[in-house]
Amino acid sequence: MQMKKRKFVICIAIAFVAGGLLSGILCTAVAGGSSDRYSKLDEIYDMIESNYYDDIDEDALLEEACRGLVSGLDDTYSSYMTADEYEEWKVTATGEYSGVGITFSEDEDGNFIIVSVTEDSPAEEAGLKEGDIIFAADDKTYDDTDLIAAAIRGEAGTEVKITYSRDGEEDSVTLTREEITQHSVYSEMLDGNIGYIYISSFIESTGDDFKEALEEIEEEGAEGLILDLRDNGGGLVTECVEVADEFLDEGAIVYVEDKDGNRSSYNAEDGKTDLKTVVLVNENSASASEILAAALQDNGYELVGATTYGKGVIQSTAELSDGSALKLTIMQYFSPDGNAINEKGVEPDYAVEYDEDAEDDAQLDKALSLF
Repeated sequence: MQMKKRKFVICIAIAFVAGGLLSGILCTAVAGGSSDRYSKLDEIYDMIESNYYDDIDEDALLEEACRGLVSGLDDTYSSYMTADEYEEWKVTATGEYSGVGITFSEDEDGNFIIVSVTEDSPAEEAGLKEGDIIFAADDKTYDDTDLIAAAIRGEAGTEVKITYSRDGEEDSVTLTREEITQHSVYSEMLDGNIGYIYISSFIESTGDDFKEALEEIEEEGAEGLILDLRDNGGGLVTECVEVADEFLDEGAIVYVEDKDGNRSSYNAEDGKTDLKTVVLVNENSASASEILAAALQDNGYELVGATTYGKGVIQSTAELSDGSALKLTIMQYFSPDGNAINEKGVEPDYAVEYDEDAEDDAQLDKALSLF
């Protein structure tokens, strides 16, 4: 685990919700008036069918029409997925998949930047590195993070060609996919009996792994804890809530609200750690990590670093009748004190710049000074 902040990362992971809170919310069928509303689409189809010079693939036209309908929302987080894309997308929640062992994110210019490379993975063995820019998978380009991730994953033993650039020079490498197990929690003891836990994302194992790491640090006699959420792009809200519950007594962790003002809350149960905890955040802390940071700040915990990304909306993903799926932004979330996060982020109590060229981690040093 490198303590230094990763470069370039603007990680926009989906804060999708496991469990029943949003179950079925997207499953209402559209009825009434649809034929008039989309008569232009029928008109275009009739013109294509009658006049296009070659045979047409009706399924392909429908898929792209669905994709275009959702893209008209101009919402980064909403998308249409084919059945195959949806099956691939679902594995992102588990942390176990067949692939090449890279984690990447989309920056503000639309580039797919490698954030980390799994140890002993096909990607590491082939020489791919953090900061490499991915251009294509199997010579096909993409404009959606989930879709290119799905293209890179695949059955173990199969091959995928990755086209990338490093320092302005383009190159390609063909990798054989393997079973990959992703870990999201890292812990150690720092000088002065201060525990340190880093959470890279919120996957299905994060809550349990965090509890285990916290227990080990407490048993080792830690006198304080640094919780590092820097470069954490989010993930499962339910796992984020499990982690928050270790720091908060009974009460709200976060509440969500839809466009009609309907509200639902996630609440903590009684009981929490006695360790004084300082939280590290940066501009790449997004979504579920912002939920956690905001909840802790509202309850008196101090944050150090930079203002977080500001992704305060939640997506629900509904499977359609043919196995395809719609991922749609349906709610935004608020901190326990009612503070909105979307497009604002969470401001730290101590703003500390990070210098990539410095030998020391100034943000970590500031956190340590607070004990």
